[in-house]
Amino acid sequence: MPSAAKQQRLHRAEERSAGGVVVKDDEVLVIVPKRRAASGSTVLGLPKGHIDGVETAQEAATREVREEGGVEVDLIEPLGDVRYRYRRGGALVDKRVSFFLFRYRSGSPEDHDHEILEARWMALSEAARTLTYAGERTMVERALSKMSGDR
Repeated sequence: MPSAAKQQRLHRAEERSAGGVVVKDDEVLVIVPKRRAASGSTVLGLPKGHIDGVETAQEAATREVREEGGVEVDLIEPLGDVRYRYRRGGALVDKRVSFFLFRYRSGSPEDHDHEILEARWMALSEAARTLTYAGERTMVERALSKMSGDR
């Protein structure tokens, strides 16, 4: 069993990010970031990023959608959090990403920022099956369920 001091060095405080599930009709905004997965493979995901300074999670998600996805949105409701752990420089990091459901208002995915290779619309049902990370697929499934209930 490692000493308390060693456990402290190996474990960091929680890191927070926020992201959005942006819907337009039966489609969702997806991105392919330049940064690859730990395995080196290309990632198909949702727009998300770190919460800056005194931003709320909702403000960060809205900003990340605009920066990474090139679109303006209206909040529908929170979808929930995805939690996971990863290692950075030997330290264990607890990560929490808060996701929000947004309705597309305006803009074009072609106007994404330099960190993104591609941003585009994809059928919600396809995204629920093909996004790289299980937690993001779950968020799209929740959005699909909520949007189906609205019809």
